[in-house]
Amino acid sequence: MNALGMIETNSIPVGINAGDAMLKAATVELITAQPVCAGKFIVLVTGEVAAVKESVEAGCAVAGQRLVDSIVISSVHEQVPKAINACNDIGQVTSVGVMEAFSLCAAVIVADAAVKAADVDLIDVRLGRGLGGKSFITLTGEVAAVRAAVAAGEALPEAKGMLSESVVIPSPHPDIINSLY
Repeated sequence: MNALGMIETNSIPVGINAGDAMLKAATVELITAQPVCAGKFIVLVTGEVAAVKESVEAGCAVAGQRLVDSIVISSVHEQVPKAINACNDIGQVTSVGVMEAFSLCAAVIVADAAVKAADVDLIDVRLGRGLGGKSFITLTGEVAAVRAAVAAGEALPEAKGMLSESVVIPSPHPDIINSLY
């Protein structure tokens, strides 16, 4: 599996410059580079572990004091990049789990842990777009699996103090399901 790297800055120009440095520093593939609420900028890349680490280090160096957070996930679950881009193919929805995070990087690492912990499908990893700088993760599966996935995300050391609320909704109303897509 590929690694995933991410930086989060509190400056759009600095974030764009850091993203450029990330792509020039190593052979990585850009997943997304975009402004998000509260004047932040995020850059996500994927590739081989060493290349992603080198890329994130370069981005962090250029971001300097404007760096809010960064992560490298050595073996990211294949659903995570798709959910960030809202491209996962979701079938029957029997229950929904929702986790809200203050940090965009924390949301990505929590989503990865959740989908690795149980037989669930990520619906979306919404990274701060129109959310005042917050993020949220939505996932689906059988109720017990969704509960296990949410618990795994909440238990991550990286999530401590970064998650605000989480819920598991058994048998959600079809209109709520449709609002998630």
